Amino acid sequence: MCRSFQRSVEIVGKKWSAAVLLAAMRGARRFVDYRALVTGISNQLQSQRLRELESHQLIERVVVPTTPVQITYRPTERGAGLMHVLHPLVEWSAKTRHKVAASPPRTGRPGDRRT
Repeated sequence: MCRSFQRSVEIVGKKWSAAVLLAAMRGARRFVDYRALVTGISNQLQSQRLRELESHQLIERVVVPTTPVQITYRPTERGAGLMHVLHPLVEWSAKTRHKVAASPPRTGRPGDRRT
């Protein structure tokens, strides 16, 4: 497996990263808007994920010169390109949500007595 693929999976697979990125795909948003779209995430973790996604050039932070200053986050072209990957995953999860929710997590390989 190539290293860049593994790194990409690590970035998007971090807890809440995909949810924040999907919220960004709806257009430029303020911090408070993300709180409404990504329920259950703390302010601290949301801020951290926004910074991480910005550092990977998947979203950009835009300072709007108003009084008071308004800061919005929007997807970059690179981030928008991920929708081609994330959208099928969203569709799959919607179709199988009952099966996925009902499946207990496996803790080991079949036949492994230490599970």
